[in-house]
Amino acid sequence: MSKIIFDSGISLDGFLAGDHRSPANPMGDNGPSMHKWMYKQKAFWKNINMEGHGEEDGPDGKLINDVFARTGAYIMGKRMFEEGEVHWKEDLYKADVYVLTHEKREPWIQKGTTAFYFINDGIQSALEKAKQSAKGKDIRIQGGANTIQQFLHAGLIDEFFIHIAPIFLGSGIRLFEGMDKSMYDVQIMEVIPSDLTTHIRYKLTKKP
Repeated sequence: MSKIIFDSGISLDGFLAGDHRSPANPMGDNGPSMHKWMYKQKAFWKNINMEGHGEEDGPDGKLINDVFARTGAYIMGKRMFEEGEVHWKEDLYKADVYVLTHEKREPWIQKGTTAFYFINDGIQSALEKAKQSAKGKDIRIQGGANTIQQFLHAGLIDEFFIHIAPIFLGSGIRLFEGMDKSMYDVQIMEVIPSDLTTHIRYKLTKKP
């Protein structure tokens, strides 16, 4: 049965991205510094169709491979799509991707197995379509922060990984902005230390 998950890097002070996000600066000021651990891994570059980059093939890389392997469909917001569209390689996601937007647009069917569908009627509609596409694998809420927050606030997230980088951004976009502290029971499932980050996997159970 599909789980609804997300997987995000954050700074020590809780920011998902820095200030001044744009297609030319998609993670905001100093945002890429949170992901140094990931850029070192051969698995990261392989999974985004840029094989040959990266220095390491270790436990961090296994984690990256595992997250990609368990994901059967993606949901993202329009802003993330617009910031990524100008940079992403063809057939990056190798699955169906549902983009939350008010823009009416025909599906973008890429070569390979990636297809983008543009959803105008909210997160529940995107989720139902993603479940059909995922065929029992997990549905990853890809981002950005506002899209993840919509699913969190609706009580729909089952599990998530965060990767806490040892840096302070000071300002930007907070991942857990506006959370209702009484909505979930939170359980730590796994902690994986690494040189440049700390990986923590959480299980969320919505309170009755």
